[in-house]
Amino acid sequence: MRLQHWKKKCTAAALGLALVFTLGVGADTASADSKMDNVIATTLGTTYKTGGMSTAGFDCSGFTKYVFKSLGITLPRTSKAQFSTGTAVSKSNLRSGDLVFFNTLGNGVSHVGIYVGNGKFAQASSSRGVTITSLSQAYWANRYVGAKRVMSTTAYQAVAYD
Repeated sequence: MRLQHWKKKCTAAALGLALVFTLGVGADTASADSKMDNVIATTLGTTYKTGGMSTAGFDCSGFTKYVFKSLGITLPRTSKAQFSTGTAVSKSNLRSGDLVFFNTLGNGVSHVGIYVGNGKFAQASSSRGVTITSLSQAYWANRYVGAKRVMSTTAYQAVAYD
């Protein structure tokens, strides 16, 4: 990525998150050089926009749909519909590229992000825009609903693992 592009697009905080994300991914997770990581890194700091599905602004499911579309994988539009796809996976067996789901409104699945390894997920937060967040943060841990694997092992090896 060109630094000039980042200066125009991201705040200093988002740039810091991009560095943490790029440098902080472990050997048992997606590589910092994976296609998925690169797509996510280019979106860090993008503002939240209800109904947003582009780098002009994302909502949570618009973000996941955008990232997966960039990887050649089609997802439904809403978090609830995305929760109906793929195969359920336990929290202890998460791998990079799995979708993680949360109940933030008190009535079932209402938020989705992408697991990136090391207990963290990428998301479009309504308060902070696209960011990397820890699953163990109390807010998210208390609202965690489950995870789905929507990427085949072949796709995972091609786009989310180095």
